Amino acid sequence: MTEKLYRVGTIVNTHGIKGEVRVISITDFPEDRFKAGAKVYLKNKDQVTEFTVESSRPHKSFILLKFKGYDNINDVEKYVKSELFADGEEVSNLNEGEFLYKQIIGLTVIDKDLGEVGKVTEIIELGSNDVWVVKGPKYKEILLPYIDDVVKSVDIDNGVVNVEIPDGLMD
Repeated sequence: MTEKLYRVGTIVNTHGIKGEVRVISITDFPEDRFKAGAKVYLKNKDQVTEFTVESSRPHKSFILLKFKGYDNINDVEKYVKSELFADGEEVSNLNEGEFLYKQIIGLTVIDKDLGEVGKVTEIIELGSNDVWVVKGPKYKEILLPYIDDVVKSVDIDNGVVNVEIPDGLMD
């Protein structure tokens, strides 16, 4: 079991009588997260249940998942309204400028004029672009849009994000 799980979707209903569930996906990598053989996790209080995806297919605005060993609607009904998690390891090749959240969270943010402003603590998904939440000793919270004008370079190996924070973005 891996140390950090990332939310990838929510089971919103069952589908048919053969154990399929309808999932609203919130991952950028549904083809990797929900492919046959992929592991997904369901968290209830302190208990984590692991599922292996047997099959998945798109259906309207949902993804229909079938888990190995769950062959009947009665086996999966209790999981409706549950959130699904993945461990972040099941992703195929990323393109230039694409990163996993786990690679970005914790990076040190440095502005060319202000110096070190803090660390990325969270990523908020918005329609047009992501927003990186940066917290540090000097500034309580900075919301940085992940756009070329602001984020100049991301150096995963050295743990640094170089930015140019425009006027008016900080208090």
